[in-house]
Parts: sequence; structure tokens; C-alpha cells
Amino acid sequence: MSLRIFEVRYLDMIGRCHKAGAPFGIVALSEGSEVRRINPSAPPSGDGFAKEVFHSVGTLVQIEHLEKPQPGLMLIRCRGLQRFHITGRHQLPHGLWVADVRLDDPEIVVPVPEHLVSARDALQRLLKNLEQRDPQQLQDLPIQQPFQWNDSGWLANRWAELLPAPTELKQRLMSLENPLVRLELVADMLDKLGLDS
Repeated sequence: MSLRIFEVRYLDMIGRCHKAGAPFGIVALSEGSEVRRINPSAPPSGDGFAKEVFHSVGTLVQIEHLEKPQPGLMLIRCRGLQRFHITGRHQLPHGLWVADVRLDDPEIVVPVPEHLVSARDALQRLLKNLEQRDPQQLQDLPIQQPFQWNDSGWLANRWAELLPAPTELKQRLMSLENPLVRLELVADMLDKLGLDS
């Protein structure tokens, strides 16, 4: 995942994580905005900022590349490591959220069954077409080597990142603990979108 970091609360956190080589967590918002802004039409909330609510399942990520093209802006590329569940959370005075988490066990590899190989084949075709048309666009995708074409969970997660679906649906898919069920649901979505053949 590539991210543009410009809020003070995140610039500080990312700078410290990068310096220490430490991972950080990413969660999807269920309410609020990615950018903390004063909302002039909202009644006073005490801190003057929009309310932020986020899901309790997220991903631990490691920064792989960091650039500082100008003061107050960081461009980072990070790689997902492991899913976690939030067990407690609180917001610091400057707006940064911190949480206690329980790391999920690493997901077991479930081979892609024969009736779902069309989902694997469709993703391989998509990547091949992108590589032929615009190799740079392929580099910007959240799908990077090593490819794990015979892993149902890996395949389902890559499709969940790419499909034009609402964040809530992607969150539900990524939260499913059974990788085969996740891939079955993704294959149904591909079928409805006409992308599986």
C-alpha cells in the first residue's frame, strides 16, 4: 500500500516507526474522515474535530520505502504483515489513536480448489494485461511478489484490495477467518462482475 502522510499526528508516528524499524497498524474507518477537519456545521464535540470510529480488525504493516518530497509531506510504501484485533483503544491529545491489539495467528495456507481456479486465472490475466499496457501501473498495485497463486487466502485478499467494492464489504471479507470462504465470496463477486472468465 502507498500512502501520503501529511497530518501532524501521522507524520510524527511514521517518522518514529521508520527510525525504529517498527511496524504500525492500519484500520478502516467506519465513521469520520481520513483528515481531521473542523466541521463548521456540527455541534461542538469538545475537541472541535469530526468523530472518528474505526473497525476492530486491522493489519500490522511495515514501512518498506519512505520519501520526504517537501516539509510536512511523507510518501511511504508499506507491506501488510499480520491481521490483528483491537482489544482496547484511546486517542492522544494531538489526535493520534493508540491501541492494544491481539495478533491473529498466521493464516494457514489453503490450496485453491479446482472450482475456484478461475479466480486465480482472472487475476493472472489482469496482471499480465497491466504489465503489457503500463508496467509502472503494475508497480503501483498492492500486489507484489512473491506471488502465492495456490494460496486461497492470499488470492482472496489480493482481489479484495482490487475490486470496486465499498470499504465495508472489503472489511467484512478481510475479517473472515476462513480463507476458503473468503475466496468463495470473492469468486461470487467476480462472477457477478463478469471478471471470472
